[in-house]
Amino acid sequence: MTLTGDDLLETGVAIMARPPGKKNSTIHLLSGGEKALTALAMVFAIFQLNPAPFCMLDEVDAPLDDANVGRYAKLVKEMSESVQFIYITHNKIAMEASERLMGVTMQEPGVSRLVSVGVEEAAALAEA
Repeated sequence: MTLTGDDLLETGVAIMARPPGKKNSTIHLLSGGEKALTALAMVFAIFQLNPAPFCMLDEVDAPLDDANVGRYAKLVKEMSESVQFIYITHNKIAMEASERLMGVTMQEPGVSRLVSVGVEEAAALAEA
């Protein structure tokens, strides 16, 4: 990570990353999954250094393959001992790693309803 200018109030940050088996390159040259992993690594590093009470993530796992979603979910679970995570996902692997699922349904047009269920409770319902 390097600053792109000298004026600290106006400068940006250039991010370099080296995915396994590849050369060091700017984030612009990475695939969607590699960009997502790089961004997540940076966010999680910041939270490990200076944790906030909660972290909200919106579909950050969308460009990841199943193996990397598993790694992401495992890290979120480990870090959830000190940080509360609220994340939006459509990925079953990430959902299975959570403690509680929240869903939004629309039973009648224009009226949204919030549904909350614990993962253990959802598993029991699925088996029944």
